[in-house]
Amino acid sequence: MNLDQVDHLLGEIARERGVREFVVLGSLSVLGLTRGRPVPDEMLVSNEVDAYPERDPALANELARRWGQGSEFQKAHGYYFDPISPRLPTLPEGWQARLIELELPAGARAKFLEPNDAAVSKYARGEPKDRAWIREGLRASILSLATLEYRFRETPFLDQAEHERVKRALDEDRVWLEAIR
Repeated sequence: MNLDQVDHLLGEIARERGVREFVVLGSLSVLGLTRGRPVPDEMLVSNEVDAYPERDPALANELARRWGQGSEFQKAHGYYFDPISPRLPTLPEGWQARLIELELPAGARAKFLEPNDAAVSKYARGEPKDRAWIREGLRASILSLATLEYRFRETPFLDQAEHERVKRALDEDRVWLEAIR
């Protein structure tokens, strides 16, 4: 996906429902940087905009009925609104203050999760597609190992086992990054 597609989706929601302020989490949060730098295509493979209305997060599930997975919107455009709760992902303290705000041409305002914060959440989830996203971000210098280490210290992980797994994954990525440079 690209920022124009996110603009189209959120703009349509804004026009039809009057909801104009969104928080975008997940893989496509990296689109918050697209006005300032190129983003590798490998970081933009998702066709779902993980988001919630900023002022009323509970409304996200209702919006998904019209613009979500399996909707006519998805069938017509190939991408969709994926409702998410602000409490769902594992995120470091202070993530809200680091959101990247963009006014979109179609009339919505989106706050995108800062990519290093998104990476913390992806490390916690630990799925192969998340690790691939992280490595592309590291390769492109969108993500920073030092920033990630610092943010890990500010993150309330589920338990010590999750924290240790995340630290091992970061160490693996450090070795991988050194090997490709």
